[in-house]
Amino acid sequence: MNQMLQDPQTETSQPTQPPVPQDPAPDHPRFAKPQRVAFVQACWHREVVAEARIAFLKEAEARHLTHVDVFEVPGSFEIPLHAQVLAKTRRYTAIVAAGLVVDGGIYRHEFVADTVIKALMDVQLRTEVPVFSAVLTPQQFHETEVHYDFFRKHFAIKGVEVAAACAETLLGLERLRGQVAAGIVG
Repeated sequence: MNQMLQDPQTETSQPTQPPVPQDPAPDHPRFAKPQRVAFVQACWHREVVAEARIAFLKEAEARHLTHVDVFEVPGSFEIPLHAQVLAKTRRYTAIVAAGLVVDGGIYRHEFVADTVIKALMDVQLRTEVPVFSAVLTPQQFHETEVHYDFFRKHFAIKGVEVAAACAETLLGLERLRGQVAAGIVG
C-alpha cells in the first residue's frame, strides 16, 4: 500500500503548475520631506472605527507616511476642536478624522455629521493643513452583528481610501509649494 502512494510514475505523470506570480506591491512616490500625520479617532463604536485606523496605518506606511500619531476623542462632535489645536501646532502636515455618527442622543445624526464635516473644512482652510474625513453616518444602523460586520468592513475600505487621499494630497501640496517657492506658480 505504501508503494502505491509513493509511486514515482504517478507523481511525474501529472503536469506541474508553475507558481502564480504575486503582484508586486505598488511603488508609491516618496516625499521630499518627512510627513507627520495626526489621526483623530472617535471612541463611540470604537471597535468599528478602529478598522479605519488599522487600514489607514497599513496603507499610510505603504505610501511612505510613517509618522502617524493617534489621538482619541469621546465622539465625532469633539473631532474638529482637536483637529484645529493639532493643526495650529504646525507639527502635522495632515490630519485625518474617523468616527461613526449614528441615531441617538440629543442630536440628530445628520446634524452632527454635517457640523463635523463643515468644521473640519473650516480647520483646513484656516490653517492650510489638509484635513481628511472618514466620519461616516449611515442612514440605518442597528446594533446587530450583521451591521457591525458590515461597517467594520466598510471602515477598513475607508481607511485605505483616506490614506490614499492623504498621501496624494500631501504629494500634490509638496509639489505645488515647491513650484510657488521657485516662482513657477505665483
